Amino acid sequence: MAFTPRVFSGIQPSGDLHLGNYLGAIKRFVPLQQSHHCLYCVVDMHAITVWQEPDDLRRATREVAAAFVAAGVDPKKHIVYNQSRVHQHAELAWVFNCVARMGWMSRMTQWKDKTAGKNAEAESLGLFAYPSLMAADILLYKATHVPVGEDQKQHLELTRDIAQKFNNDFAPSIKVQSLDADYFPITEPVITGPATRVMSLRDGQKKMSKSDPSDQSRILMLDDADAISKKIKRATTDPEPLPSEEAGLKARPEADNLVGIYAALADATKTEVLRQYGGQGWGVFKPALADLAVAKLTPVADEMRRLIADPASIDAFMADGAERASEIAERTMSEVRRIVGFIR
Repeated sequence: MAFTPRVFSGIQPSGDLHLGNYLGAIKRFVPLQQSHHCLYCVVDMHAITVWQEPDDLRRATREVAAAFVAAGVDPKKHIVYNQSRVHQHAELAWVFNCVARMGWMSRMTQWKDKTAGKNAEAESLGLFAYPSLMAADILLYKATHVPVGEDQKQHLELTRDIAQKFNNDFAPSIKVQSLDADYFPITEPVITGPATRVMSLRDGQKKMSKSDPSDQSRILMLDDADAISKKIKRATTDPEPLPSEEAGLKARPEADNLVGIYAALADATKTEVLRQYGGQGWGVFKPALADLAVAKLTPVADEMRRLIADPASIDAFMADGAERASEIAERTMSEVRRIVGFIR
């Protein structure tokens, strides 16, 4: 079956978007608009798998939506919305809960990471089962492509497994309904660019995260020019100059991270960056990276602030996006209900 080229991706509104969110996801959303029909979702239902203060959740949801638009996503030509407005996400997730298997969920690396050293039985069922909701997010729209970072690749593989099992389990019913045998697509990941996984500015072996105790470990999307510059210039590095070839970065995580950030901001490759800066010291490279980051990030931050100051405008384009998303979602769910045998 030939599916319409369609992109779905979502970001959790868990507060304080940072450079990793921007380079790993949001910045890559924009060019996909030229070749695909795109749905970009603020996945607020995923956010509540761990406790969220309600007011903070509302604020963070609007911040993520503002970041999408400030980065260049067009909410009129494409769809920007928050997940909880489209009830079919939860409905399809329940169907997938009954298709997926406990063993699949328990093998998820992020589940293991989040419960390491803790009492896993005290965690929410939502946290354990949320990869099923992620599969529903994607397959509800029969998305053919999903831009993901390396850390989400396993979850997309699970989505593919769920799609395949659903297609196989319900093959007779799908045939009776005169639908294509491959009812759900086997979604392809889009993992491109030099900074699909941005690391901490203090430790090149740890992912950049808002939960890191050091504020110097991350650049927030709403940081001003002075904060961006200072954080980059204080970033942890080794004493050696930059290598001339990319292979020279392999055993140097901090150097690899900073070169990757420069490359992603400049829309270049690491090889091109090293062609320009190879052999030079950090006293040259860090100021150049700081200037580039300020030039690229501050216009996005300024536009985010403008949008956030008018929350009604954000709510309006999310409501419009949710209405259009619901039309697609209901077409899928009306078919799924018939396929699984629900009487309507």
